[in-house]
Amino acid sequence: MSCSKIFSGNLPELTESIIKYFRNDFSTLNSCALVNKFWCRLAIPLLWENPFSIIENSISTRNYNFIGIYLHNLNGELKTKFNEYKINDNLLSSNTLFNYPSFIKYLNTWEFISSAKRWSEDVFRTLESKYKSSLEDLGSESDFGILIQTSLLKIFIENEINIHTLEIETKSYFDIYFEDFLELILQNTNFIHNIKNLKLSVLSINCNTPINNRILQIVNSHQNLKKVILCNSKDFLFYQPLSLSKDYNCSNTLNSIALYRINFKDIINLNEMFEQLNVLESIHIIHCISLNTSFIQQILNLTKPFKLKSLFIDASSKIDESLLFLLQKSGGYLENFRYVYFRSELEHQKILESVIEYCKNIKLLGIFNVKDEIVYPVLNLIENIKQNLNCLSISCERSSLDNSSSILLQNLGQILPSKLEYLNLFFYINASDFVIFLKNSQGTFIKKLLIKDLTSWKLINDILPYIKEYIMKEKRVRCLNLRNFKDTELFDFSDEVKEFKLHNIRVQRYSDSVIDNYKFMQKLD
Repeated sequence: MSCSKIFSGNLPELTESIIKYFRNDFSTLNSCALVNKFWCRLAIPLLWENPFSIIENSISTRNYNFIGIYLHNLNGELKTKFNEYKINDNLLSSNTLFNYPSFIKYLNTWEFISSAKRWSEDVFRTLESKYKSSLEDLGSESDFGILIQTSLLKIFIENEINIHTLEIETKSYFDIYFEDFLELILQNTNFIHNIKNLKLSVLSINCNTPINNRILQIVNSHQNLKKVILCNSKDFLFYQPLSLSKDYNCSNTLNSIALYRINFKDIINLNEMFEQLNVLESIHIIHCISLNTSFIQQILNLTKPFKLKSLFIDASSKIDESLLFLLQKSGGYLENFRYVYFRSELEHQKILESVIEYCKNIKLLGIFNVKDEIVYPVLNLIENIKQNLNCLSISCERSSLDNSSSILLQNLGQILPSKLEYLNLFFYINASDFVIFLKNSQGTFIKKLLIKDLTSWKLINDILPYIKEYIMKEKRVRCLNLRNFKDTELFDFSDEVKEFKLHNIRVQRYSDSVIDNYKFMQKLD
């Protein structure tokens, strides 16, 4: 009876919660939109929150027809320009059921420009083959591309859309499009006035380029910015004007900063930058370069707490022993820690010891390239933080001479918490060790389990039967995938996928399931 009420729309709040649960599951949302009118009204806005991202990140399709649906809303001078190009209803949707532009919540400049450019190229070639002589006076293909981009942005501006997240990502070979895009935004600041989250990925280190100056103007125009993600700059000095400018407006609103692959070399005035941020609650340092004495000493000199929520360290981080002092100062705030171990550097062993001593609140833990000498410290760390641990990833050194995979499998299961959202194991898997792990972890429910075997293909003969016995039949996992070193995975075997589905276990593609840096940053508070 309750189920029929949900389908008929008699329980609207509950139905809406169910639909929102599938926010990033686009195939399921498409199915929901076909159930009835009520479900359609709930699913369509979620499908159209970020259509440019769906297309750009899709492996199977590059269908840009949604742009024609957007352009159906065009009017005025731009509509007249379209008529000159002889664009008709065969290229634009003639009938739309919803005001689709009003649903957009996320906009990435690279994805937006790339999608508009590709759609315009396809349309221009179609028109050129039909009306070549009459198009010669209207301009080049790039002129047409800029017209499409401008038209889309005008539609968003006229619909007064409420963007939640703006990602400004530069690509040097799209500068002709990107500069026009930024200029149009600056002419209509209300378009992004209330953005809460801003992500900047700026490749150029020259602060005085027209594009970079416009980016800084856009940032400084915000009144209510909550989160900033700064990415992929060779020099952090480009970003310092964001906080040191006298016109900076976010000192009392900005509560989260994420720094991804930033070079901190020769950084100055860091304390001045952070001291004026009055409500900053979380800092995320992800695979950044030059985490050295000069950078860390400025953090240690802060009068305010440095609330380091995430720290990801890899081979490019170029760390030194001063990082131990940072962990001592801010380790109590640390919730997300990823670390690649290197045998040749003594500091890395000391770092792991400091994490065990000072970081008790870790929820997401990733330890990669584990070797024999740190297996037991890693196990001790997991046991010490198990009360908070939610996501765990471990990979072992790619050496058949190393025993770390065997030791971890024999000891890991018994120290896991009772519930994990995510477990990703990247091991040399021996069947007998794997059985021990499965038996010892029987008290743990794992929402998403990923296993990558570094040896030969063992899923069918050695591993899969035990997965079925100890996990499938006991329903201890909600989502699952297994993969070998040649990237063959369980998802490729349709019969096995169907069998797991009968036990309410979903086999997902490995690339869709793994928590990479992009997915992690999308979910940052």
